[in-house]
Amino acid sequence: MKLNVLRADPSGNITLFVLDPVPIGDRAGVAGRLMSLPGLDAEQVGFVCPPILGGQSRIEMAGGEFCGNATRAFGMYIAKKLGGPSQVLVEVSGCGGLVAVDADLSRGAARAQMPLPRSVVHVQADGHPGVLVDLGGIVHLVVEDVPPSLEFFYNVEPLLRNIPGPDAYGVIFLDPLKNTMTPLVKVPAAGTLVWEGSCGSGSLAAAAAQSQTASDGVFVRNYIQPAGVIQATVTRRGGKLSSAYIGGPVTLASPIAAEL
Repeated sequence: MKLNVLRADPSGNITLFVLDPVPIGDRAGVAGRLMSLPGLDAEQVGFVCPPILGGQSRIEMAGGEFCGNATRAFGMYIAKKLGGPSQVLVEVSGCGGLVAVDADLSRGAARAQMPLPRSVVHVQADGHPGVLVDLGGIVHLVVEDVPPSLEFFYNVEPLLRNIPGPDAYGVIFLDPLKNTMTPLVKVPAAGTLVWEGSCGSGSLAAAAAQSQTASDGVFVRNYIQPAGVIQATVTRRGGKLSSAYIGGPVTLASPIAAEL
């Protein structure tokens, strides 16, 4: 079987977009096989689908989750395909509405409006304080000054797994002094647990967590991640989040025919 695939690099979070139709029941298997192909170094896979909410196009991730970096990259792909509009409206799995993506093709950058958290809750996780940020399609536990490890992830996984609704969950390990962030994300339906090069939703979760004590106004952080930098911007009004964006560089390769 051959599939037309486009490799996208949003701040190092390598994403493959499958441009041909693939039945939902086959997607997890196809994604696994694509991610194992040498030379692509993919961390996740999304499937291009016809829009159902009135957007200009739709992307559905392999596990049905929401992904901010994939959204940014997909928005740039659609903008390029349509001849370069500065903004496109796309649909993404794990998100019930349209997502605006601002694409700057000349700079090779894209910024996506992000869904506001359903909740931001302070918790104790494996003996450490953390902030649980529920974004609907994905939930993240944000912890500071905890060394990144699989052991910590597995110890706190029951806390994440028991939240109803999200299709994916992760732990965001922050070093606030260095402003670095290490994301570890699991998508159960796709059977993946990945140390991601960068994580868009995790960047938003980090900004939501770190802005809890900030005054009203705009809170901006550039999160340095293993393979790239993502800028997360949130606005607070009356002590609550009123808007959220993530942005950064995006590189799109030419489509290829992948043999599976």
